Amino acid sequence: MKKENAKFWNNNTHLSVDLKTQLRSDRIAKVGKSYTGVLRRETEYEEFRCDDRFVFTETVPPTAGKRNPHVFDGLYITVTRRDDGSLRLNFKELKVGAGFNLERYALGVYNELCLALGGLVEER
Repeated sequence: MKKENAKFWNNNTHLSVDLKTQLRSDRIAKVGKSYTGVLRRETEYEEFRCDDRFVFTETVPPTAGKRNPHVFDGLYITVTRRDDGSLRLNFKELKVGAGFNLERYALGVYNELCLALGGLVEER
């Protein structure tokens, strides 16, 4: 897999944070609904020894009619999120020609699936 085409997730867990939401579409954030916006980490107050504080501001979508935004775009697959929050896997065009190796292609798809879904799906 080419390094310039791969997109990596930086997974972090912030425990005990205050999250302030500024939403346009709902009064309170709904369970399972995805919101488009900006998440900002405010400065830490060391003198008060308080936990981190984050502010999420919902933004107006840049294209009001765009549906199923891409949440992962790799060399072999694209993952989109539907309005109901479910994920859809889309395979890109399979280019079979000189030098095509089925095992290498399958391994590339597997690696992208693990990379894409690792940051999007919780293991149970």
